[in-house]
Amino acid sequence: MIGIIGAGPAGLAAAKVAAEAGAEVIVLDSAPRPGGQYWRHRDDVQGYKSHRAGGYFDSVIGSKSVTYMHGAQVWSAVRSKGSITLNYLHEGSEKTITVEKLILTTGAYDRSIPFAGWELPGSMTPGAAQALLKGHGVIAGKKILVSGTGPFLLPVAVGLSEAGADVLGIVEAHSPLRWLRSPLALILNPQKALELLYYLRKIRKYSLKVSFGRAVIGFNGKTATLSKVKSNLESKGEVTQIGCDVVAAGWGFNPDVTLGGILGCDQRVDRDGSVIFKVDKNQHSSAANIWIAGEATGIGGADLALAEGEIAARSALNDSIPFSLKFKRFRLQLFATALQRSYTVGNGWQGWIKPETKICRCEEVSHAEICQSVTELSAQDSRTSKLFTRAGMGLCQGRVCSRNVSEIIAGESGCKVTDQERISYSNRPIAAPISLGVLADGINPQ
Repeated sequence: MIGIIGAGPAGLAAAKVAAEAGAEVIVLDSAPRPGGQYWRHRDDVQGYKSHRAGGYFDSVIGSKSVTYMHGAQVWSAVRSKGSITLNYLHEGSEKTITVEKLILTTGAYDRSIPFAGWELPGSMTPGAAQALLKGHGVIAGKKILVSGTGPFLLPVAVGLSEAGADVLGIVEAHSPLRWLRSPLALILNPQKALELLYYLRKIRKYSLKVSFGRAVIGFNGKTATLSKVKSNLESKGEVTQIGCDVVAAGWGFNPDVTLGGILGCDQRVDRDGSVIFKVDKNQHSSAANIWIAGEATGIGGADLALAEGEIAARSALNDSIPFSLKFKRFRLQLFATALQRSYTVGNGWQGWIKPETKICRCEEVSHAEICQSVTELSAQDSRTSKLFTRAGMGLCQGRVCSRNVSEIIAGESGCKVTDQERISYSNRPIAAPISLGVLADGINPQ
């Protein structure tokens, strides 16, 4: 049996290939519906190339050889000789299943960087605003400002506008001219230009204002403060304000590497500072019988995730991988690298924040307290600062704040964040929260 964790584009592509080959497959997905963040709609999938979703959904949900389990949260896993045991939560109880081969497609989540007021109601990530809309049909607020960096801002703003939201604008921190640094990626991916034209038409249709070289540096629940910024995100000091009740600010994504880390799959630090898995040309990890595809091997978008998912499944089935598929992955990986060059997140944001700004929102640890852990208590890394301040010890277990804490400490101490520290703060011994009561009830075999 082949186990697939995650039903986003990479997981669906892997399941489709395996199902067509007649392999026995189980897909475990924590969401109530398939599609991941990209296709997580309540009804019909909408948006650019939305017609693709139906085929993947049908091949997974309608296949006799595929067992699809939604609302199944894998919280731990154990690798042994010739098998992998997955422990997961489903319908309020703990269950387990053993598979011979495993394909991890755990995706990523929004990266946030702090600013004054980011802990207030109305401050969220673009992914959160999109999830409310796609998953529940809820518009996050009356007047919404979409900000940060990266192409993900476009579908979020357009989707909200199509739903009737008053989107005040798209505030992009970088200049579009940065794409001139990656001519080969543009030449080899002409379909991306068509995608851009699609969103430009939508932007014009809904009269969305787009500004470049600016960022939201403050929010009080009613008004957002914007500043012109340099390429490293350092404020230029030219500040304006705009009235809004929602700021959806996002700065790319953090790959979810927790489960693969528990299984002992080797990791590395990508050029943008995020932690990803090491995989070979067939998406095979360092661990036997475990393949990894999608954002966990590097942020690259849905098209790249689909290609990697297919390659991973073909490899797991011991099938040949067509050259055309490998080349498709190659050119999409070039585009992913271009994304990293064009939408870098420098550390200039540390100049935005105030001493009282909460860096760890779960434990309400301020910027001043983290700095004091360095200057007064000699903390030299995020782990030591955590012991002094409790930063990263709340419900999210540092998923949101650990990277920011490390960067702040590096800025205060004058030391760089090491690759080992980045890998350390990205991993956890438990992949998802589980109550002691559920553990005490025991495991129900699948």
